[in-house]
Amino acid sequence: MQAAAAAAGGQQYPAATLYVVATPIGNLADLSLRAVHVLGLVDAVACEDTRVSGGLLHHLGLHRPLIALHQHNEHAASAAVVQRLSQGERIAYVSDAGTPAISDPGAVLVAAVAAAGLRVLPIPGASSVVTALSVAGDAVAQGFEFAGFLPTKAGERRSALLALCGSQRSQLLFEAPHRIKALLDVLAEVCPAQKVTVCRELTKQFETVHTALASELPAWLAADAQRERGEFVLVLHACKLEASVDGELPAEALRVLGLLLAELPLKQAVTLAAEISGSSRNRLYDKALQLKQAGADQGA
Repeated sequence: MQAAAAAAGGQQYPAATLYVVATPIGNLADLSLRAVHVLGLVDAVACEDTRVSGGLLHHLGLHRPLIALHQHNEHAASAAVVQRLSQGERIAYVSDAGTPAISDPGAVLVAAVAAAGLRVLPIPGASSVVTALSVAGDAVAQGFEFAGFLPTKAGERRSALLALCGSQRSQLLFEAPHRIKALLDVLAEVCPAQKVTVCRELTKQFETVHTALASELPAWLAADAQRERGEFVLVLHACKLEASVDGELPAEALRVLGLLLAELPLKQAVTLAAEISGSSRNRLYDKALQLKQAGADQGA
């Protein structure tokens, strides 16, 4: 605590303020000195799970009142926090792990505090999203997008992956251990040539970072039962925009179009294929008509 106060105590920490505090995603040593200082300074800590956050505070030797604020009570609990802030209190908000309001609860609280005209200050720290991105080595990406958890229903998940694969941006996904096999199987089916970095148990003792083509990932997962355990972050690497050859559409655009035509009406498939591949919608539409006609001729 003395080290935290020495490092962070010189800054102003105003009253009537919500402090959004990032906590470790696995390794407790990743908690910043500034976060420790703020958690020791506030009047109360709002948190996703009082058991998890209570354990963290106990580890730090801190004792602060806890306010449960999770996805099932966000609105009511946020109103209570706003009332306490209005009375001049300092309150921190922490999720179970990482930076709040990124897939975890917190956004409703922040919006409510801001709407009340009160201050919100970030205390930055660990985030599994940027941690995974930093070790993916996706050098061709033109930025990144966070998709979070995909739909659990098989058809909806497949459609979501079709929309993400082939992007010129890195795509960040979360997945739970009991669904990772199904996700990798679908990835291998719809975009086998896509490079993917699988991050498991980031910052923890059995941390794994593995990069391979999507077609190779089901076998990699099956080779060791331990690989299905833990929490997962996946980075779908960006695809280079292919130049057309002799007036033809790029191979990736044709692949995406073919997959979408098998699932969607022609116009919807063409529109989505153009967004994913960056190719001309008109040229994709002409090609889709050719493919439909060819299919009709074969069926005749």
